[in-house]
Amino acid sequence: MKILHTADWHIGKKLDQYSRMEEQRLVLAEICEIAERENVDAVIVAGDLFDNFNPSSEATELLYSTLHRLSANGSRAVVAIAGNHDSPERIQVPDALARVCGIIFVGFPNTEIRKFCTQGKVEILHSDKGFIELSLPSCDFPLRIIHTPYANEQRLKTFLGAEDSENALREHLQKHWQDLADLYLDDRGFNLLVTHLYVMKKGDPSPEEEPDEERPILHIGGAQAIYTENFPKQVHYVALGHLHRYHSVDKNPPVVYSSSPLAYSFSEANQTKQVVLLEAEPGRLVSYTPIELKQGKKLRRKKFESIDEAISWLHEHADDLIELTIVSDNYLEATDKKRLTEAHSGIIQIIPQIRRINETEQTAEIDLTLSMEKLFGEYFKSKNKGQEPSEGLMEVFREVLGSAEESG
Repeated sequence: MKILHTADWHIGKKLDQYSRMEEQRLVLAEICEIAERENVDAVIVAGDLFDNFNPSSEATELLYSTLHRLSANGSRAVVAIAGNHDSPERIQVPDALARVCGIIFVGFPNTEIRKFCTQGKVEILHSDKGFIELSLPSCDFPLRIIHTPYANEQRLKTFLGAEDSENALREHLQKHWQDLADLYLDDRGFNLLVTHLYVMKKGDPSPEEEPDEERPILHIGGAQAIYTENFPKQVHYVALGHLHRYHSVDKNPPVVYSSSPLAYSFSEANQTKQVVLLEAEPGRLVSYTPIELKQGKKLRRKKFESIDEAISWLHEHADDLIELTIVSDNYLEATDKKRLTEAHSGIIQIIPQIRRINETEQTAEIDLTLSMEKLFGEYFKSKNKGQEPSEGLMEVFREVLGSAEESG
């Protein structure tokens, strides 16, 4: 049995005001091509299908057309759960039509999927709240999936009966998963758990930097994480969504964040984006292999003290999306900013950074016998950490001063 694990598509997401839709079309097509090339039997999408609760019609069409292609006309199972960016109601809306293609949407915790069998022979053999057992056409053993979409405080209380205590939440989820495992998971099938939660190995440091909107998402009673020790021992692989970098949290069983398909923040600038290919046999995971995704623009951030050096570097990375920091003694001149933006169409942000000036210079007294122009310069320096006013600003000051003298 082959299974493809992916997550955090965030269809419709922008980088500042820059649309990523065309890149998303390309990278989702690449994921489909990997599924077809590897002849996978099932695809798991571990949450954050959309980037917001009210996706555009263009984003919705891209999701449905991608999942339809992945389903191979009902001969390949596709399981997609809701993440913290998704509306669970919206995720489950197309359920009746999706089932015809073997696409299983799970929006809420404890969802119970109705049994079905597609013309391509993808069949749900058993279903319970938070669990399905699938028969796949090319496999002589079943795929068992415990599914837990993202759950906020109210959903956990409503659907799982969770209490307002960090340990109680972990204990409740552990009991919920363990009860399902004891009922349905044995070594005659392959057992997978998919969830969209913040997961870590107890005692390990927190993961590397993530975008602000992808910080730990489970805050009930102060809970910051679910621990890997909370997963049932009968599970052979845990497919995670939420963190945007590839991250193997634990190895026994493998607990893995597959990564987002594109870099969605400059904090992800140096990350390799991947999907994970699983090969399984009854009762065990044979292997899990990250496959690098090639489509989509690279995100690059760089700091320069010279505009000419920055422009030279921009020409070397003409197809990338850029965050530039320009270090200088003065504010960035409008002419310099224009040179930069004309040199590269993919600059998302230019950050001016003023060098720190010696404190003694900042606190020096101003000589009131100086000319108006020099007085303005000294005043500007006193209010701006010793930096000199730019020539452009001085020209504006001279014009204002000249107008004042004429009117006087």
